[in-house]
Amino acid sequence: MSVGVIGSGAFGTALAISLADNGPVQLWARSTDQVRTMEEKRENTARLPGVKLPQNLTATSDFDRVAQNGTLLIAVPMQQLRNVLAAHAEALTDRVLVACCKGIELNSGVGPIEVISTVLPGTRKALLTGPSFAHDIARGLPTALTLACEDRDLARSLQHQLTTANLRLYRTADVIGAELGGALKNVMAIACGAVAGAGLGDSARAALMTRGNAEIQRMAIALGARPETLAGLCGFGDLVLTCTSEQSRNYRLGLSLGQGKSFDPTITVEGAATARAAAARSRALDLEMPITQAVVGLLDHDLTIHDAMAQLLARPLKEE
Repeated sequence: MSVGVIGSGAFGTALAISLADNGPVQLWARSTDQVRTMEEKRENTARLPGVKLPQNLTATSDFDRVAQNGTLLIAVPMQQLRNVLAAHAEALTDRVLVACCKGIELNSGVGPIEVISTVLPGTRKALLTGPSFAHDIARGLPTALTLACEDRDLARSLQHQLTTANLRLYRTADVIGAELGGALKNVMAIACGAVAGAGLGDSARAALMTRGNAEIQRMAIALGARPETLAGLCGFGDLVLTCTSEQSRNYRLGLSLGQGKSFDPTITVEGAATARAAAARSRALDLEMPITQAVVGLLDHDLTIHDAMAQLLARPLKEE
């Protein structure tokens, strides 16, 4: 089955580059100018500079053309996913859709798989998530990801189709756990970046990562996830990567918050909207998620980093 990638950001481009090892791949970009540049320079200078596009990767702004592929990786920001699906619903009929975005939709409080199910009922779908940076994948560095799909036969088929020389996929049927692990770790990365930016030390960051992992499990398990999923690539693995590297946009946003600096508003940071959506969902579920609430306070400038840390340290003492 042929493969197309919808979304020409850094991650979508990197996936297309890696998948081109297996055969021809089409990459869809909304901008005709961006497509022209990619085809002429054989490089996505806007989103993934310095990495050459292989010859069997074709860029296009014609959605109907890319939608002719049987398997489509949807690599658009989480908050844009619903609109993209709705705008091209007819072209996406009878295709296998693999969501490659991490987050919780702000208005609905649901993840990418439920958005696909709502907009395109009956569509065969899966989620690709886990610890990965676009530049690593594009440069051919070894990366392992989680493929989450409730249809076990489809999961096996996609696992073989989307595994490449440098991209190793592990499958799970726990879609909820994979969604929430990938989404909520971005919130914790903002918190860890803020701690680093404020100079509060590595010990404080380790504490936030650990207690942040507890928050992720608390919400995910309440919504039906399996604990072992959160201990895997799409949970613990992604949390470690995103909370410790400046390659993470969420971590860099946190650094800016901790340093009291402005952050480029044109850069998509999935964790910002997800923090607000998760905070609202936790209140509805009557779950304690103090780090998530503190991140929202930082984003809304209702708290300083020192206020947030003081609140967390002043919480009632309890068993771990």
